[in-house]
Amino acid sequence: MTDAAKTVSEALESRRSIRAFQDRPVDGALLRAILEKASRAPSGGNLQPWHLYVVGGERLDQFKAIMRERLQDSPGGENREYDVYPPNLIAPYRDRRFQVGEDMYGLLGIPRDDKAARLRWFANNFQFFGAPVALFCYVHRTMGPPQWSDLGMYLQSVMLLLREAGLDSCPQECWSLYPQTLGEFLQAPDEWMLFTGMSIGYREENAEVNQLRAKRAPLDEIAEFHGL
Repeated sequence: MTDAAKTVSEALESRRSIRAFQDRPVDGALLRAILEKASRAPSGGNLQPWHLYVVGGERLDQFKAIMRERLQDSPGGENREYDVYPPNLIAPYRDRRFQVGEDMYGLLGIPRDDKAARLRWFANNFQFFGAPVALFCYVHRTMGPPQWSDLGMYLQSVMLLLREAGLDSCPQECWSLYPQTLGEFLQAPDEWMLFTGMSIGYREENAEVNQLRAKRAPLDEIAEFHGL
């Protein structure tokens, strides 16, 4: 098992999007404590706009079975409620997305021209990469872009606290492809809109895909300093 992070810096450094998990169960009480601690994340006006559904055990097995059928019936997804990426992604953002994808598929040994193999691998998202716990984050439809940024701060807090506990995660906006199926399963009220999912568990250390470490732009590319 990956060592638990002892500092915020260690949590940031060791957090990765894990795409192969052990079947080791996650303690429910520990997870509840983490989600409660994460609620100290900031939000404008203290709105705390996040609403969570956490699924595990037999219920998760049921949902995974539903998704296996759903991918067969509707491989392209359902009516999307938002675009994960802008339709015309420009550089350097397009280049960064391309690079991390090629790095991941390179580790998996799946060439760019093997579209079918890449789609089969992508389908693992909807089985949570073998993780024993799934988290889904919703937001009220009356909320706007500032509140969506609040969701990110909450979820980042969750992911860092997971690392402190020796756990790992994979945030998954791919669930925006199947909002109706998920909403029906969770019986989420219509006024709540799905933002993202997250797989939670213990990483499989020897899995090749978990060796991926996404590159980051140098500081001078993303920041400008005035008077410092």
